[in-house]
Amino acid sequence: MARERRQHVAPNVASLSASLLDMVMDPNLNMPPRCCIFLTPKILRRHNEKAYAPNAFSIGPFHHTDQSLKATEKLKVKYLQALIRRSCSNPEQKLDEIVKGIGEIEREARECYAPQDCLPNEYEFAKIMVLDGCFIIELFLRHTYGELRDLEDPVFNMSCMLQFLHHDLCLLENQIPWLVLERLFAMTSSYGSLPLVALALKFFATTFQSEPLPTDKREDWPNENKHILDLLRTLLIRRSTRLDEDTLGLQPVPSARILEEAGIKFQRVNSSCILDIKLRNDHVLEIPPLLIQETTEVVFRNLISYEQCLPGCRPVITSYAILFNNLIKTAKDVNILIEKGIIHNWLNLEDATQFFNKLYLDTYIKEYFYFQLSREINLHCCSPRAKLRTFMVRNYLYTPMGIISQIAAVVLNICGIIQAVCAIVKK
Repeated sequence: MARERRQHVAPNVASLSASLLDMVMDPNLNMPPRCCIFLTPKILRRHNEKAYAPNAFSIGPFHHTDQSLKATEKLKVKYLQALIRRSCSNPEQKLDEIVKGIGEIEREARECYAPQDCLPNEYEFAKIMVLDGCFIIELFLRHTYGELRDLEDPVFNMSCMLQFLHHDLCLLENQIPWLVLERLFAMTSSYGSLPLVALALKFFATTFQSEPLPTDKREDWPNENKHILDLLRTLLIRRSTRLDEDTLGLQPVPSARILEEAGIKFQRVNSSCILDIKLRNDHVLEIPPLLIQETTEVVFRNLISYEQCLPGCRPVITSYAILFNNLIKTAKDVNILIEKGIIHNWLNLEDATQFFNKLYLDTYIKEYFYFQLSREINLHCCSPRAKLRTFMVRNYLYTPMGIISQIAAVVLNICGIIQAVCAIVKK
């Protein structure tokens, strides 16, 4: 059977050229300079889908069509209603002012999102900004000023709701541009004297540590925030004192147990910044306390995703996750840090042990902000004294025969001392 010869069909040059020209001339090829809210890359999302998806509240345009989140839309409307009625005697007029004000910055707000083709039309986008933005402002106000809460408010009457909100408001995909929140706050808030940034910090005061972060120091308030997640990251970085050191290179360090064997001691240091980890000259590693709870992984994963997506963003939180992954390899490592008061673990021991192990997988960093610290730790561990101590600990302290030999040595020494004293007395 003779093979049919394929006929070569030449492409329509003019049509193909026009199609490519449309692609090349597409104005959406370049990322807007304001862009700071992203869909989490699939390569990061695959490690824990739940850490990047909202539980109950859709905030912003990316998840507004999710039917499973529609149940909380009515609550948003109630919060919007309460906020408007409190700020003005004429709610309809105030709502018109709000819509007009958001319309003036709609283009700037839209440019904060990527990809742009996932965004709704101008009308729907502005509606989302007003409804979700006012909900967040009213939430922060009710959290700080308890007298504003309704008796039937599910957010503060149902224990799960605040947990959902602490989860959902920290998601990279679930953000409202800070410029929108600031505009809405300026037009609606007539209660209390605290600015929006202080209200936000009060709401997230126990995100990283059991002791609430101080929120009354105006010098600590970040001024140029992009959104809530960026505010949390900026707060940590502004309070850190160790981000100007040499950061080129990546040096892993041994686990906490191995460091103890080498003579390094762990000490909790009271600091409002979890990033400030230092090795003192007397071989004491100072680490601020860290709270590991249900939402901690969510916050860290989204902060890391944010650092990976934002152009020119320094991988500070990613570096922190890498360092702790080095320190924690087994349950014994976790126990060492728990006993020193460095880790406050609200999870079971196995989950806490695995917490940092996969946190930064598939990330890339150009700078490692604990390079200098890691080098100091490794220099100590490689010293002859540290190696000898490690050998003695492993061979004479952690084995039954080693313990017996240590006891025998102590007994012999005591006997020798007694014998020497008796000899002196007889003389």
